[in-house]
Amino acid sequence: MARYLLALDQGTSSSRAILFDTLGRAVSIAQQEFDATYPADGWVEQDPEVLWRTTLESARQAVAQAGAGGGDIVALGITNQRETVLLWDRQTGECVHPAIVWQDRRTHERCEALRAAGHETLIQSQTGLLIDPYFSASKLAWILDSDAELRRRAERGELCFGTVDSFLIFRLTGGARHVTDATNASRTQLFDIHRQAWSDDLLGLFDVPRAVLPEVLDSAADFGETEAALFGSALPIRGVAGDQQAALVGQACLGEGMTKSTYGTGCFVMANAGAQPPVSCNALLSTVAYRLQGHTTYALEGSIFVAGQAVKWLRDELGVIAEAVDTERHCRATGGDTKGVYVVPGFTGLGAPHWRPDVRGLITGLTLASDVSDIVTATVQAVAYQTRDLLEAMAADGVQVTGLRVDGGMVANDWLCQFLADVLDVTVQRPKVTETTALGAAMLAAVGAGEFADLESAAALWQVDCSFQASMTGARREALLQGWRSALAQALVAPAATSL
Repeated sequence: MARYLLALDQGTSSSRAILFDTLGRAVSIAQQEFDATYPADGWVEQDPEVLWRTTLESARQAVAQAGAGGGDIVALGITNQRETVLLWDRQTGECVHPAIVWQDRRTHERCEALRAAGHETLIQSQTGLLIDPYFSASKLAWILDSDAELRRRAERGELCFGTVDSFLIFRLTGGARHVTDATNASRTQLFDIHRQAWSDDLLGLFDVPRAVLPEVLDSAADFGETEAALFGSALPIRGVAGDQQAALVGQACLGEGMTKSTYGTGCFVMANAGAQPPVSCNALLSTVAYRLQGHTTYALEGSIFVAGQAVKWLRDELGVIAEAVDTERHCRATGGDTKGVYVVPGFTGLGAPHWRPDVRGLITGLTLASDVSDIVTATVQAVAYQTRDLLEAMAADGVQVTGLRVDGGMVANDWLCQFLADVLDVTVQRPKVTETTALGAAMLAAVGAGEFADLESAAALWQVDCSFQASMTGARREALLQGWRSALAQALVAPAATSL
């Protein structure tokens, strides 16, 4: 009898479901894209019902494509866009507000007030995070502050708060479980990563009632079972992790110092830091990589808010490409020479190591000789330049990255992978299974279901597909980086005029 692991990957721009066999091979894949809404400058929202519907439909499609039944599925794993905030009725499961997406910047002024009041030391010491609208706490506080009745209901325990994983588990289990895992909890800015518990200090600071919080479990644990009617039989949910932590697991970066970079909607570089939470002096984040059997492994992370979303912008807003794969043709046409054109994709501000939510996007260096291929190439190159900024910050924090495992939709572009190796001056490895986020969720579920004795055994599923070695001259690399630094400086000194 075939045995499968079902991974649900609920991302920022699509929901995917992948059915893996127990050797880590993708048997079937289903995906549904959706759009966010932008009610005001810097605001980004999603319909919670769309998140639920596209996740459930993708899961059913993946199972049907493989001809599998619920009894063939050993366990279900979930990975998700992190920091996005949902608030729902504990009895009905209906959300009381649109999901506020991780990219949303509406709480910029509140975050600045917290910083001015001297609270950053407390927040960073307990959570490993910096004060920024990126994280969940200020978003949740904004919802509660915007409606007095919602706050009263929250205080009475009538509402549930959660990141996307928690919402999906609640729906999948028919409201039986209100839980999350340690990786997602660590991104809320309400969780003490040292004590591995919700922080009374931070709940008070953000004025969030404890009654709305989910129970925090290990990343491989018993998260409940799906309602039997959803898939024909009840499926055990045994693995959960935020998307970047799931990708770290899926890339088998289980040894201290091993590093991965995911190029999806945003770009996230994460280095395994071992059993002790790292302390960054260069605006990087200390976060939970995964927690198993009560033992926590930590990571050092740098976050770039816009990567693949910039390619989506080229396609959907500018109309200069028909499909994302067209970017490689444009890049090869220019050979990487954009004739001085640089793109700073600060559409929703800049993340690490700058943390400037007020910055907006910039195209600089345009001349009458500039063409579409120059702009497309410069947009792709910006992802590599920003990755270089993060690796330099990691090096300054004592983490010297000599090899990088990459994944995400953008790395199907061979030209980008080679450019990354050249600009970073490191070996870049792309795995055979590039859906490492979903694979990581499946691996955690397999451990949680007892299919593997431990995560190290599951990591044997990882295999390299292609390695890219740096071949660019040092002089060429430095010239490109000087141009990038100049463009970045222009963006940093020209903040958006519109208030957030």
